[in-house]
Amino acid sequence: MEAHGEDLRQVIDDDQLVDQIKSDYRQAELDERTRAILGYAVMITQNVHQITEATIDNLRARGLSDEDILNVVQVTGFFNYYDCLADALGVDPEDFMVRKSEV
Repeated sequence: MEAHGEDLRQVIDDDQLVDQIKSDYRQAELDERTRAILGYAVMITQNVHQITEATIDNLRARGLSDEDILNVVQVTGFFNYYDCLADALGVDPEDFMVRKSEV
């Protein structure tokens, strides 16, 4: 999570907001669309079987296009896959990400 937090700091340049998001994105000072995206990513990761058409309609109501929704699914799926590989191989992706960024 630390490497992701550092990446986010480079994009939004707001240490307080990054800390809020890392602590609990639901309480962070985010717009409704961003909060919906993060909630959907969590749902994909933890409760994918609970996603319904109403879930998708809710995202659309918050301004996401079908392409936006697909992008969230693809990025979330990739990171879930990456974490699964790391767990299965017994490696810490944080160590790799930090070492790689130092190069």
